[in-house]
Amino acid sequence: MGLSVRVQRDEGSGLWTAVGDDGERRETRSADTADEATALVHEAFGLRAWRPQPPPPPGWQRFTLIHCPVEEYPQFGDPRYDGLKAEPPEGCVVEDVGGYFGLRCERPGARLLDAVADLCGEIRTEHGLLMTDLGIEKLWEWSSDGTDGWGAEIVGQLLLMAAERGPKLGYSVDDLVRFLRAAAGA
Repeated sequence: MGLSVRVQRDEGSGLWTAVGDDGERRETRSADTADEATALVHEAFGLRAWRPQPPPPPGWQRFTLIHCPVEEYPQFGDPRYDGLKAEPPEGCVVEDVGGYFGLRCERPGARLLDAVADLCGEIRTEHGLLMTDLGIEKLWEWSSDGTDGWGAEIVGQLLLMAAERGPKLGYSVDDLVRFLRAAAGA
């Protein structure tokens, strides 16, 4: 049947309680967060538990950057990534992301887009690659969680796609900036 886990917060104590049931037994665990209570239940069933990373320090951003160009399907082993694999940018770890070349990064930046832009510029200058993806699959979804959250990742994904695709259609970077300024009324 598989494991199902229900999580509920106790308003009085503020604790979260997770109840796991695999059809044969039931386990209950409580913790300060829903994620931790769920992780404890998974461990009670002998499963690997997922726990979120603590947030990066102030002035730092955490993100995944992928080279996934339109109309091209370079594999992780493509030789154009050899230089980045040998010496990844500071704060980044090379990773195979669904067969594509990726970097999991924790980099300095006042806001997410600042950190992403700086790293993209560094990679473009030193390795000639235009990084095109932040790993966002459902671009139509939205979250108004600020300049460093999931909503910012979606905006970054759209901007990286525009940076790659606009020039393929004949638009310059200045054309794209002019479009954004006019569309936003700036």
